[in-house]
Amino acid sequence: MKKYAKDYNLQELMVSVAARELRDREIVFVGIGIPQLAAILAQRTHAPNLLLIYESGTIGTKPLRMPLSIGDPTLASGTAGIYNFIEIFSYLLQRKFIDVGFLGGAQIDKYGNINSTVIGDYEQPKVRLPGSGGGCDIAALAKRVIIISPHEKRRFMEKVDFITSPGYLDHPAAREKLGLTGGPSAVVTTMGVLRFDDATKEMYLDSYHPGVSIEQIKENTGWDLKISPSVKETEPPTEEQITLLREKIDPEGYYLKKAEA
Repeated sequence: MKKYAKDYNLQELMVSVAARELRDREIVFVGIGIPQLAAILAQRTHAPNLLLIYESGTIGTKPLRMPLSIGDPTLASGTAGIYNFIEIFSYLLQRKFIDVGFLGGAQIDKYGNINSTVIGDYEQPKVRLPGSGGGCDIAALAKRVIIISPHEKRRFMEKVDFITSPGYLDHPAAREKLGLTGGPSAVVTTMGVLRFDDATKEMYLDSYHPGVSIEQIKENTGWDLKISPSVKETEPPTEEQITLLREKIDPEGYYLKKAEA
């Protein structure tokens, strides 16, 4: 029987939710922050054979401490191999060996399209953002994508200003027509967990975090967000998960404590 933690913060909740999305023996393209914490937590609980791959080129790493960046030398610890950027993307991602990729962005729309390029018109933007990096490749070629984001109306828009990384584009068959498989499967936010309808590919609310109402989530979403008939409160972290996060995975508080400051 699960023993749920009573003492946890929002970021620990998001990490535990993201970790539960991962399955044993999957190959995961990991990023720094919540994705990294979630992957390591999953690996130390229900998915011991999870294979972690970092953009910097490490495969199957077992870091001795919490990495501070994708280029942290600790990622070489216990790794099955170290490759360059091109090899990781061409040999693994483009050959569709990656099961799960984590992404985020400045804007996300109801079909899971992500914008990390510009705010406003592309030619005369209000803000020019960092761009794709490997985001477009991950969104297009991973078997599924988990999106992590703050839940704000300025981020969750009915239509993004620019599609940097494709979700389901603008209709259910759009990805298939372009030869793309997979697509976003879950969006973990600071307010709840959203998923995508199998038929319409439109995002809907699956669960709301403790202390957050459905009305608050709708108010912070830029379209008329659909609600699952079985919508529920998000499952909290277990005592085991919180102990691992605080005492084993990130004891120095590189990510969890900084997020509270």
